[in-house]
Amino acid sequence: MLPAIATLPLWSIIGLFSICAVVIGFAGTRLATIALKLAERTGMGQIIAGAVFVGMSTSLPGSVLSVTTAWQGHTDLAIGNALGGIAAQTTFLAIADFLYRKGNLEHAAASATGLAQATLLVSMLALPLLAYAGPDWTILHIHPVSILLFILYGFGLSLLAEIRHQPMWRPRKTDLTDEDAKEDDADYHPESTLRLWAEFLAFAAITAVAGYTIGESGLAIVDKTGISETAVGTFLTAIATSLPELVSAIAAVRMGAVNLAVGDIIGGNAFDVLFLAASDFAYRDGSIYAAFSPQHLFTIALVILMTGILLLGMLNRERRGLANIGWESVSILCLYGMSIFYLSG
Repeated sequence: MLPAIATLPLWSIIGLFSICAVVIGFAGTRLATIALKLAERTGMGQIIAGAVFVGMSTSLPGSVLSVTTAWQGHTDLAIGNALGGIAAQTTFLAIADFLYRKGNLEHAAASATGLAQATLLVSMLALPLLAYAGPDWTILHIHPVSILLFILYGFGLSLLAEIRHQPMWRPRKTDLTDEDAKEDDADYHPESTLRLWAEFLAFAAITAVAGYTIGESGLAIVDKTGISETAVGTFLTAIATSLPELVSAIAAVRMGAVNLAVGDIIGGNAFDVLFLAASDFAYRDGSIYAAFSPQHLFTIALVILMTGILLLGMLNRERRGLANIGWESVSILCLYGMSIFYLSG
């Protein structure tokens, strides 16, 4: 069944889509600022705050979109949006690197928790591939891998907290290295904790509503133009619903909170893998992993490669490179550009 938005003219649908994208972008900026304050207030640290507060909340639009479209049976849009969002957000980190003029962002944001986040992401991305290639087991139409993804994510967050509090190794400190916030750091923000949480939840709710509307608009665009759901999901809706990650990462970099920027993107990516699990719960015609197409497999392999390159860049810690960004950012930008050419062809 097509959404009611599909009855509107194409220009109205595109206008509504654009308005929601702007709303999501604005809310993402506010979420980044509030998350940084909550990180200092709770002593959680920028990396984990990026994953828990910003990563989850800025991923709400994409999560709502994937779940609601999967519920309606539009698996190509649901899967494409989830995987395309991870590819787009990883590319956003390269854009943030370009705007960080002091040097290479991955050099400045070196931390054990950042590396652990990226490793968790790669591990989570491997599970949908195993579900696709392995037996099509389901429990009440839900694949066991979907349950395992939630368990792995929770286990990963507990490991992140442990690694931050009792790291077994530390990166070599340089003049560009940014220290993550500690529990005893001063809190200079006058707002009460209750007010911060209230604002945080309010802006998160706004992005969720806008994300649902973008999903309905995306389905209407597919109906009006004939563009495939996979292409619309992988690029159009994925980029639009991922705007909070871009805006919040740029805002964090400008505030000098480079660890928050990295935690936002990588943490958001790990949370985005849960889109597939949540979509599997919502999809009522079997396992959603059985609906993977060659384009979806290409995208998931792409994001694994991009994350691997990011990991190598974080370990190598090049101080400056082409256009004052690291070789890993250049590689990620090139890979994303090539994926647009391939998937749009």
